[in-house]
Amino acid sequence: MSEQANRKVPVGPTKMTPSEAFVETMVANDVTDMFGIMGSAFMDAMDIFSPAGIRLIPVVHEQGAAHMADGYSRVSGRHGVVIGQNGPGISNCVTAIAAAYWAHSPVVIVTPETGTTTMGLGGFQECNQLPMFQEFTKYQGHVTHPARMAEYTGRCFDRAMSEMGPTQLNIPRDYFYGEITAEIPKPARLDRGPGGEQSLNEAAELLAQAKFPVIISGGGVVMADAIEECKALAERLGAPVVNSYLHNDSFPASHPLWCGPLGYQGSKAAMKLIAQADVVVALGSRLGPFGTLPQHGMDYWPKNAKIIQIDADNKMLGLVKKISVGICGDAKAAAVALTQRLANRTLACDATRAERGDKIATEKAAWEKELDEWTHERDPFSLDMIEQNAQERTFNGGHYLHPRQVLRELEKAMPEDVMVSTDIGNINSVANSYLRFEKPRSFFAAMSFGNCGYAFPTIIGAKVAAPHRPAVSYAGDGAWGMSLMETMTCVRHNIPVTAVVFHNRQWGAEKKNQVDFYNRRFVAGELDNQSFAEIARAMGAEGIVVDRLEDVGPALKKAIDLQMNHGKTCIIEIMCTRELGDPFRRDALAKPVRLLDKYKDYV
Repeated sequence: MSEQANRKVPVGPTKMTPSEAFVETMVANDVTDMFGIMGSAFMDAMDIFSPAGIRLIPVVHEQGAAHMADGYSRVSGRHGVVIGQNGPGISNCVTAIAAAYWAHSPVVIVTPETGTTTMGLGGFQECNQLPMFQEFTKYQGHVTHPARMAEYTGRCFDRAMSEMGPTQLNIPRDYFYGEITAEIPKPARLDRGPGGEQSLNEAAELLAQAKFPVIISGGGVVMADAIEECKALAERLGAPVVNSYLHNDSFPASHPLWCGPLGYQGSKAAMKLIAQADVVVALGSRLGPFGTLPQHGMDYWPKNAKIIQIDADNKMLGLVKKISVGICGDAKAAAVALTQRLANRTLACDATRAERGDKIATEKAAWEKELDEWTHERDPFSLDMIEQNAQERTFNGGHYLHPRQVLRELEKAMPEDVMVSTDIGNINSVANSYLRFEKPRSFFAAMSFGNCGYAFPTIIGAKVAAPHRPAVSYAGDGAWGMSLMETMTCVRHNIPVTAVVFHNRQWGAEKKNQVDFYNRRFVAGELDNQSFAEIARAMGAEGIVVDRLEDVGPALKKAIDLQMNHGKTCIIEIMCTRELGDPFRRDALAKPVRLLDKYKDYV
């Protein structure tokens, strides 16, 4: 039978097994790739994945599988699917599903469960799998009878898309067997609207009166495929556009109105411009607290501005920031509706369009010049580390490099149409200043959950979804240690990607707190590493050590060539100084107080 025929699902009530109902419902939802580790709990269904046109990509660890499903969904705009053995295989996925939740990724996690006849007896690999995920899923479907397999499976796929987040499909392992009559449900997709007439009219009125409007382009713009509509609204207003935190791909960096990201290690130009706003349009942004915190010594959020917030989830409206108008609507449709309302009106900001354009260009040029000149960190600890590292040699015989200079060189060497994922950590977060994109679905960060070990498996999933696009991940040596084993997944299954590892021999983000608050008393922050390039070669990938600045760009270009033209995964190990950028949050810790005499010196 042809592949096309195998992807055709039965119409109407049909006699089948529950395993067939499960698989056919996934086919109806256009599932072609899944991530996980095989297990006896779902083996009856897994046996027919291949003839149904579904590839199960085996990973090294299930957390990586769920991150891969996340990356797959963020690039493709459709479901990522992860599955594993009941008990430990499923519990291994919790962290990654939490990350997907805060990224609004429509991941479906299939959790086969202990059989119904032994549930509650404390059998092998038994646990209650629903409470584990209740905080990090939009919907949990527990199959209550084999005859309802297709119903619950379809609902989980529908809810993941309608609520833009992970859903859980929990299936007792004995419910894959038997004979049922089932009808495979057709996928249901919502047609989202622009929001209410009254709120749209109120927003348009505020914008008509605004003298210095600013647009925040958030993740909702990416998810709604609303870049062009955001551009049209910005161009009508002549408004600077800033990216919400970790959504650097939500507006093209080459556009004259683009100003860069807000939040930690974001763009000073973006912060200085939004500080002048009298009206802010938060388009597809929940205005998360971490993404609007003071940075670079600037408390830039405009406290007297009118805020128009547009979000598809009504619960986000006004949750973090006080707003003047809340629009519950699709980012694309709402942008169109507002642009139409402003099209034939004379706006207060029309008179200052040229002046504001000059101001945007000036601030952007000043920030670019500052980045060019900001070759290294200048705090006392970093200067001490730079001096110390200057006396040392890398294990490759070269010198340790300044992270900011490395990030600038990587930025210059990035190929067109690149996808980049970043992990959590000091250098990765500084990268926020340097990562710019021309198209959406190109940048994937760990978002609010902030877990280490995120970037590499996520970019693997992204590469599966878009094999024609160059895929690059950034990780520090600490985070890399949590995910490097997935290099074997790339080699085993011919999924070529490029990983950049910043080898600075420390847990940098937390160590910065020990510098600022604990008088450089370092506990558990130092990492003595072997060569990650050598480890990569041992796993069958390519490995490049970089310890000269002039080699950074060529190394990335060589790795991309290996990826795109030779099908090779390459790990670029960049030897960096131990200097550290700003902490994530200066308000998160306090100077220590010690009351017991034996700890009196620990202040």
